[in-house]
Amino acid sequence: MEIREGMKAPDFSLKGSDGKEHKLSDYIGKKVILYFYPKDNTQGCTKEACEFRDSSNKISDLNAVVLGVSKDSIKSHNNFIDKFKLPFVLLSDEEEVVCKLYDVIKEKSMYGRKYMGVERSTFIIDENGIVKSIFRKVRVNGHVENIIKSL
Repeated sequence: MEIREGMKAPDFSLKGSDGKEHKLSDYIGKKVILYFYPKDNTQGCTKEACEFRDSSNKISDLNAVVLGVSKDSIKSHNNFIDKFKLPFVLLSDEEEVVCKLYDVIKEKSMYGRKYMGVERSTFIIDENGIVKSIFRKVRVNGHVENIIKSL
């Protein structure tokens, strides 16, 4: 099933960096910035997370929460959060269940080697659980600004 703007966002449940299970449906009544990223502590992912961190007050003022998703473990997420003082929950999808549900696992290439990995993508989900905006193949520079404008 292809996710499109205007459709109900597929619900899921993943363990968060706070030790709790997080279901998308738990956030009805708030806007959700659901962002998928390749790997904790890498250059682009760190820059993106820090931009979300630096905009967290603006995001909160717009009745929105940030949920980051990658295939990293909870331990890796907690190290990432501690190192960069991230004020939001990171969800661990080691089995790629939610990554596949949101169709963010794509063929990538590094140094001529092809592999399957997470394509940096963001979904804005409104207070009623409807997909409002989709950003695929995200470039980090200016991305968080564009998200805030979309809220």
